[in-house]
Amino acid sequence: MLLTSGSLLFSDPGAFLAMLIAIAASLLVGITVHEFSHALVAYRLGDTTAARKGRLSLNPRAHLDLTGTIMVLLAGFGWGKPVPVDPSQLRNGRQGMALVSLAGPIANVLVAMAFALPFHLGLLTIPEVWPPRGLDLGLLPAYIAFVGVFLNLVLAVFNLLPVYPLDGSSVLLGVTPHRWAPTVSRLQLLGPAVLVGVILLDVAFGYGLLWRVIGPVVNWALTALLG
Repeated sequence: MLLTSGSLLFSDPGAFLAMLIAIAASLLVGITVHEFSHALVAYRLGDTTAARKGRLSLNPRAHLDLTGTIMVLLAGFGWGKPVPVDPSQLRNGRQGMALVSLAGPIANVLVAMAFALPFHLGLLTIPEVWPPRGLDLGLLPAYIAFVGVFLNLVLAVFNLLPVYPLDGSSVLLGVTPHRWAPTVSRLQLLGPAVLVGVILLDVAFGYGLLWRVIGPVVNWALTALLG
């Protein structure tokens, strides 16, 4: 995203500004709805922790995490502020936690579908080029919608990776047979180190390891939504 298009800041400031607006708008909606959905499902399953901490809200300020936000802006993937959940209050235990975790990625898919709707209704035309060329206010809504589809699909697929602390780790634990759950939980402790290591390698050396994993799924979903 912006990390790979930094040269535009000097060669085409208008295009860089258009990218920044499109990414920021998509980010605000995607991460906010993602985290709100975690809080909502947790509340519906009996845990009031997130609600008491002000996370049952569609106010972006309640959900944006500084590091995760910067990563989305720079690299195209990231995260929001984790929603506090007390598994002991949830109905169905680990399965309930899996549902809470799954709610975020599902919400991002629904948001991506909402961003794609104007294209299907003929209200907007899919941009022919990316990154933009200059700041064309008439084309800006189309760029925002297009990036909204793409980024929300990225957030959904990235967060479904079965690596702690991403949502996929709780989903995996929720479907793991009881006898294997302690082993999976111990292995998940390695998740943050693995995730940070891969991200640093990608950012520093451009290996694209994460994109090799999530890219095919994101591209398939993007084609399914936009053709």
